[in-house]
Amino acid sequence: MVGPERPQFVLFGSSIVQFSYSQDGFGAILTDIYARKADILLRGYAGWNSRGALQVLEQVFPKSLSDKTRVLFLSTPPVNEAQICEFFGRTCDQLCRTNESCRIYSEACIKLCRELDIKVVDLWTALQQRDNWLDVCFVDGIHLSCEASKIVVKEILKVLKEAQWEPGLHWKSLPTEFSEDSPYDVIGPGGDTKNVADLNLHWQIQWE
Repeated sequence: MVGPERPQFVLFGSSIVQFSYSQDGFGAILTDIYARKADILLRGYAGWNSRGALQVLEQVFPKSLSDKTRVLFLSTPPVNEAQICEFFGRTCDQLCRTNESCRIYSEACIKLCRELDIKVVDLWTALQQRDNWLDVCFVDGIHLSCEASKIVVKEILKVLKEAQWEPGLHWKSLPTEFSEDSPYDVIGPGGDTKNVADLNLHWQIQWE
């Protein structure tokens, strides 16, 4: 056990989650944003689906869900069918991945979350709002590129910022662990830390 105790974000899902620390993925970006604020835990399993997830749910979350646990679903993202066939070749037909089937799964997920009053991010719609999304959002037609991951992170942060949760889980709502004032801060030519402060401000604006 490593202290001090922080909030924990558990990313639970299939290969899109497992690979979220690669290619500057959304898991890596969230870990950077929440540095000194929360721990981002990865529980992604390539090749699995929701049926498989249900079989291991109690092993991944052995203490069940407490009253303080908050759940956020990411709906099925779109796919680039042509890129899938180009990347996977002969196995393309076996994957049976079409953008239309992803839409159906996404809408079903969103509908269920609304019925259960669970927060959800509509990834199928969000990614397709990006210009040239077919060309920039995937590494193989299925798994997400860095550009797509930036969209995922912005959508997650948007939901966390708007959620009426106590305590709040948006990164700006969480305290920074230990003081940020340090005798080892980088000092600029003018004897101050303005350059560092400007960099931090730019970073904060990027992830409002």
